[in-house]
Amino acid sequence: MDARRGLDLLLSAGALHVFSPVQLAAACAIRLEDGGPVVFRQVRLGKDRVPFEILKLRTMRGGRVTRVGRYLRATGLDETLQFWCVLRGDMSIVGPRPLTAEDVARLGWSGPAHDGRFRVRPGITGLAQVYGGRSARHTRALDALYARRATLGLDLSLIAISFGMNLAGKARVRRWLRRRGV
Repeated sequence: MDARRGLDLLLSAGALHVFSPVQLAAACAIRLEDGGPVVFRQVRLGKDRVPFEILKLRTMRGGRVTRVGRYLRATGLDETLQFWCVLRGDMSIVGPRPLTAEDVARLGWSGPAHDGRFRVRPGITGLAQVYGGRSARHTRALDALYARRATLGLDLSLIAISFGMNLAGKARVRRWLRRRGV
């Protein structure tokens, strides 16, 4: 096992422990708000385009973001169930976001020119998630950059920033990063 996989396992187990009270509270809030299921499951493409089932706290009902969902999305807490996907080996904590086959086709990312982003495990967080890909082209460039330059140090930096986003909100942390020229 390499150091990055070891870090994934260690941090995912710890994150599930730390986030379990938040996940329980979110599950109760989701259930109370509309009585629907708590978990959203969807097939995504992983490393080497192998399909797997992703888990998220449900944030939508009938095509609309719920009140609870708005908060979960703003903080990224809807993503915390994905630590189970990391433990299973389908994902890493850091990497390009896993996409559906439909998204890959819609974006035109099916050909060999896009293989780079699929050479690494998809992640819960990554360059595009932290720095907010402003377009498909920008996201593609950030994903390709990560796939080429992934290091343990970069992963630790992105994990720290992402944790800050969970605590303070994505928009606030992105503004803070921009003010510092990061």
